[in-house]
Amino acid sequence: MSHDNCLPRTEWDVSFAAEPREVSALRRIMRLHLLHWGLPNVIETAQLCVSELVSNVIRHVGVGAPTTLAVSMNGTNLRLEVRDPAADELPTVVPVAAEAEWGRGIAIIDAVAESWGVCLTSSGKTTWCELATALTSPHGHVRDHRVQRADALLVSYSTEVARFTGAGDSLVAQATEGAVNLIADLLHWLEAHGLDPEAELDRALASFEAVSAARR
Repeated sequence: MSHDNCLPRTEWDVSFAAEPREVSALRRIMRLHLLHWGLPNVIETAQLCVSELVSNVIRHVGVGAPTTLAVSMNGTNLRLEVRDPAADELPTVVPVAAEAEWGRGIAIIDAVAESWGVCLTSSGKTTWCELATALTSPHGHVRDHRVQRADALLVSYSTEVARFTGAGDSLVAQATEGAVNLIADLLHWLEAHGLDPEAELDRALASFEAVSAARR
Protein backbone atom coordinates (compact mmCIF):
# COMPACT_ATOMS: atom_id res chain seq x y z
CA MET A 1 0.00 0.00 0.00
CA SER A 2 1.62 3.28 -1.12
CA HIS A 3 1.24 6.35 1.08
CA ASP A 4 3.42 8.79 -0.86
CA ASN A 5 0.53 11.25 -1.15
CA CYS A 6 -1.87 10.12 1.54
CA LEU A 7 -1.63 13.26 3.68
CA PRO A 8 -1.32 16.56 1.77
CA ARG A 9 0.50 19.19 3.81
CA THR A 10 -0.23 22.64 2.40
CA GLU A 11 1.98 25.57 3.42
CA TRP A 12 0.32 27.97 5.85
CA ASP A 13 1.25 31.22 7.53
CA VAL A 14 -0.05 33.55 10.23
CA SER A 15 0.75 37.23 10.73
CA PHE A 16 0.94 38.83 14.17
CA ALA A 17 2.52 41.61 16.20
CA ALA A 18 5.66 40.34 17.94
CA GLU A 19 4.64 40.44 21.58
CA PRO A 20 5.38 38.01 24.43
CA ARG A 21 1.71 37.03 24.76
CA GLU A 22 1.69 35.81 21.16
CA VAL A 23 4.30 33.11 21.82
CA SER A 24 1.96 30.79 23.73
CA ALA A 25 -0.74 31.23 21.08
CA LEU A 26 1.73 30.34 18.33
CA ARG A 27 2.78 27.23 20.26
CA ARG A 28 -0.87 26.11 20.41
CA ILE A 29 -1.31 26.77 16.69
CA MET A 30 1.81 24.73 15.92
CA ARG A 31 0.55 21.83 17.98
CA LEU A 32 -2.84 21.77 16.26
CA HIS A 33 -1.36 21.96 12.76
CA LEU A 34 1.31 19.33 13.36
CA LEU A 35 -1.25 16.94 14.84
CA HIS A 36 -3.38 17.50 11.72
CA TRP A 37 -0.29 16.83 9.60
CA GLY A 38 0.40 13.55 11.43
CA LEU A 39 3.66 14.84 12.94
CA PRO A 40 3.27 14.46 16.71
CA ASN A 41 6.94 13.47 17.03
CA VAL A 42 8.23 16.97 16.15
CA ILE A 43 5.69 19.09 18.04
CA GLU A 44 7.88 19.90 21.05
CA THR A 45 10.95 20.76 18.96
CA ALA A 46 8.89 22.89 16.56
CA GLN A 47 7.27 24.74 19.46
CA LEU A 48 10.70 25.39 20.96
CA CYS A 49 12.06 26.76 17.68
CA VAL A 50 9.05 29.01 17.11
CA SER A 51 9.33 30.34 20.66
CA GLU A 52 13.02 31.17 20.19
CA LEU A 53 12.61 32.69 16.73
CA VAL A 54 9.75 34.95 17.81
CA SER A 55 11.47 35.88 21.07
CA ASN A 56 14.50 36.87 19.00
CA VAL A 57 12.33 39.28 17.00
CA ILE A 58 10.85 40.76 20.18
CA ARG A 59 14.28 41.23 21.73
CA HIS A 60 16.24 42.54 18.76
CA VAL A 61 13.66 44.09 16.40
CA GLY A 62 11.18 45.38 18.95
CA VAL A 63 7.91 44.65 20.71
CA GLY A 64 5.01 44.95 18.31
CA ALA A 65 7.05 44.46 15.14
CA PRO A 66 4.87 43.08 12.30
CA THR A 67 5.89 39.43 11.97
CA THR A 68 4.79 36.35 10.06
CA LEU A 69 5.23 32.67 10.87
CA ALA A 70 5.20 30.39 7.82
CA VAL A 71 5.25 26.59 8.00
CA SER A 72 5.84 24.23 5.09
CA MET A 73 7.54 21.02 4.01
CA ASN A 74 10.92 20.94 2.27
CA GLY A 75 11.20 17.33 1.18
CA THR A 76 10.66 15.36 4.36
CA ASN A 77 11.89 18.21 6.58
CA LEU A 78 9.54 20.56 8.39
CA ARG A 79 10.46 24.16 7.53
CA LEU A 80 9.68 27.05 9.89
CA GLU A 81 10.11 30.66 8.78
CA VAL A 82 9.74 33.83 10.83
CA ARG A 83 9.63 37.01 8.75
CA ASP A 84 10.20 40.49 10.21
CA PRO A 85 10.93 43.99 8.81
CA ALA A 86 14.48 44.50 10.15
CA ALA A 87 17.18 43.69 7.60
CA ASP A 88 19.95 45.12 9.82
CA GLU A 89 19.42 42.80 12.79
CA LEU A 90 20.79 39.42 11.66
CA PRO A 91 20.65 36.48 14.12
CA THR A 92 23.96 34.79 14.92
CA VAL A 93 25.20 32.12 17.30
CA VAL A 94 27.12 33.84 20.07
CA PRO A 95 28.81 32.50 23.24
CA VAL A 96 26.49 32.81 26.23
CA ALA A 97 27.52 32.78 29.88
CA ALA A 98 26.05 29.95 31.94
CA GLU A 99 24.28 32.39 34.26
CA ALA A 100 22.78 34.49 31.44
CA GLU A 101 18.97 34.67 31.39
CA TRP A 102 18.70 35.19 27.63
CA GLY A 103 20.77 34.99 24.44
CA ARG A 104 20.59 31.25 23.85
CA GLY A 105 17.83 31.33 21.22
CA ILE A 106 19.83 30.85 18.03
CA ALA A 107 22.24 28.49 19.80
CA ILE A 108 19.28 26.30 20.77
CA ILE A 109 17.98 26.30 17.20
CA ASP A 110 21.45 25.47 15.91
CA ALA A 111 21.52 22.49 18.28
CA VAL A 112 18.09 20.98 17.51
CA ALA A 113 17.54 21.84 13.82
CA GLU A 114 18.89 20.06 10.77
CA SER A 115 19.79 23.46 9.36
CA TRP A 116 18.93 27.14 9.77
CA GLY A 117 19.72 30.46 8.16
CA VAL A 118 18.71 34.02 7.36
CA CYS A 119 17.50 35.41 4.02
CA LEU A 120 17.24 39.13 3.27
CA THR A 121 14.03 40.15 1.52
CA SER A 122 12.62 43.30 -0.05
CA SER A 123 10.64 43.91 3.15
CA GLY A 124 13.16 42.81 5.77
CA LYS A 125 14.42 39.30 6.49
CA THR A 126 13.35 35.70 6.98
CA THR A 127 14.93 33.54 9.67
CA TRP A 128 14.29 29.88 9.01
CA CYS A 129 15.07 26.44 10.33
CA GLU A 130 14.32 22.90 9.20
CA LEU A 131 13.52 19.95 11.44
CA ALA A 132 13.95 16.30 10.53
CA THR A 133 10.81 14.15 10.57
CA ALA A 134 10.27 10.42 10.26
CA LEU A 135 8.24 10.81 7.06
CA THR A 136 8.47 8.36 4.17
CA SER A 137 7.74 11.20 1.70
CA PRO A 138 6.71 14.88 1.92
CA HIS A 139 3.03 13.87 1.88
CA GLY A 140 3.39 10.38 3.30
CA HIS A 141 3.22 9.17 6.89
CA VAL A 142 5.88 8.56 9.51
CA ARG A 143 8.20 5.57 9.42
CA ASP A 144 6.81 3.51 12.26
CA HIS A 145 6.65 -0.30 12.47
CA ARG A 146 3.28 -0.06 14.26
CA VAL A 147 1.79 1.97 11.42
CA GLN A 148 3.25 -0.47 8.88
CA ARG A 149 1.69 -3.41 10.73
CA ALA A 150 -1.66 -1.67 10.73
CA ASP A 151 -1.24 -0.96 7.01
CA ALA A 152 -0.62 -4.65 6.30
CA LEU A 153 -3.69 -5.66 8.29
CA LEU A 154 -5.87 -3.05 6.58
CA VAL A 155 -4.78 -4.47 3.23
CA SER A 156 -5.69 -7.98 4.33
CA TYR A 157 -9.07 -6.83 5.63
CA SER A 158 -9.84 -5.26 2.28
CA THR A 159 -9.15 -8.50 0.37
CA GLU A 160 -10.46 -11.27 2.58
CA VAL A 161 -12.67 -12.04 5.57
CA ALA A 162 -10.78 -13.68 8.40
CA ARG A 163 -12.48 -16.52 10.28
CA PHE A 164 -11.50 -17.81 13.67
CA THR A 165 -12.77 -21.25 14.73
CA GLY A 166 -11.81 -24.20 16.89
CA ALA A 167 -9.52 -22.34 19.25
CA GLY A 168 -8.43 -23.63 22.63
CA ASP A 169 -7.96 -21.44 25.67
CA SER A 170 -4.26 -20.70 25.00
CA LEU A 171 -4.98 -19.81 21.38
CA VAL A 172 -7.84 -17.57 22.47
CA ALA A 173 -5.48 -15.82 24.88
CA GLN A 174 -2.93 -15.31 22.10
CA ALA A 175 -5.62 -14.03 19.76
CA THR A 176 -6.87 -11.63 22.44
CA GLU A 177 -3.38 -10.23 22.90
CA GLY A 178 -3.08 -9.88 19.13
CA ALA A 179 -6.41 -8.04 18.98
CA VAL A 180 -5.26 -5.58 21.67
CA ASN A 181 -2.00 -4.98 19.78
CA LEU A 182 -3.97 -4.48 16.56
CA ILE A 183 -6.16 -1.84 18.21
CA ALA A 184 -3.05 -0.05 19.52
CA ASP A 185 -1.40 -0.17 16.07
CA LEU A 186 -4.54 1.22 14.45
CA LEU A 187 -4.56 4.10 16.94
CA HIS A 188 -0.96 4.86 15.93
CA TRP A 189 -2.05 4.63 12.27
CA LEU A 190 -4.83 7.18 12.87
CA GLU A 191 -2.40 9.56 14.61
CA ALA A 192 0.15 9.17 11.80
CA HIS A 193 -2.53 10.22 9.31
CA GLY A 194 -3.42 13.40 11.20
CA LEU A 195 -6.58 12.07 12.87
CA ASP A 196 -7.61 12.14 16.53
CA PRO A 197 -7.23 8.58 17.90
CA GLU A 198 -9.50 9.24 20.89
CA ALA A 199 -12.28 10.70 18.76
CA GLU A 200 -12.11 7.82 16.28
CA LEU A 201 -12.01 5.27 19.14
CA ASP A 202 -15.13 6.87 20.63
CA ARG A 203 -16.79 6.62 17.21
CA ALA A 204 -15.84 2.96 16.90
CA LEU A 205 -17.16 2.19 20.39
CA ALA A 206 -20.43 3.97 19.59
CA SER A 207 -20.79 1.86 16.43
CA PHE A 208 -19.97 -1.31 18.37
CA GLU A 209 -22.52 -0.50 21.08
CA ALA A 210 -25.20 0.29 18.51
CA VAL A 211 -24.71 -3.06 16.75
CA SER A 212 -24.61 -4.90 20.08
CA ALA A 213 -27.84 -3.22 21.19
CA ALA A 214 -29.55 -4.18 17.93
CA ARG A 215 -28.68 -7.84 18.51
CA ARG A 216 -30.32 -7.98 21.94
